[in-house]
Amino acid sequence: MSNDTTANVIIVISAPSGTGKTTLINALLERSEKLKFSVSYTTRPPREGELNGKDYFFVSEKTFKEMIEQNEFVEWVENFGWFYGTARRYIEEVLKDGFDLLIDVETWGAKKIKEAYPEAGLVFILPPSWDELKTRVLRRGVRDEEEINRRFAKAKEEIKEILWYDYIIINDKFTEAFEQLWAVYQAEKLKLFRMTQKIEKIMESFQGGY
Repeated sequence: MSNDTTANVIIVISAPSGTGKTTLINALLERSEKLKFSVSYTTRPPREGELNGKDYFFVSEKTFKEMIEQNEFVEWVENFGWFYGTARRYIEEVLKDGFDLLIDVETWGAKKIKEAYPEAGLVFILPPSWDELKTRVLRRGVRDEEEINRRFAKAKEEIKEILWYDYIIINDKFTEAFEQLWAVYQAEKLKLFRMTQKIEKIMESFQGGY
């Protein structure tokens, strides 16, 4: 494998709750064996069925804060008393192993990742309308009015950040949205700076002319 990690793709996906982001991500991971999902660190306890190293890296708050002090996170955030973060070391290891990386993160974290890895492709997934988003959230079984209002308020704030994303996908029909997401991934792989080695080999074959 090449040591040039910029040849590998980083796809960062953000979306309000209820847009179908997780379903799209799972479908993308299923189609591509070269694409790995970024596993975040967290201080919250594992939920039933969650595995350490697969769903999250579960660590103590003390360990997490030590990692912050040592600048080990590309981005981190505290939500409802629990810490979540994406480790720089994890990203580098995945890329050096020759894999592409998909990161599911909120808008603030996406901006931090873009600052650290300017070559990353940022994708924001939108619902087709505000009414449809509300319908999807309610369809999930969320009934607590306070929780519903919190999700909607957060969605409005997240949507304000879309202008600095590279790609916008409207998830109206899943099949269309998925193919658009796949097309984004393929387009990122074909960017000139990622094709340099292949181009050089082709150009070498032209040496000597005819």
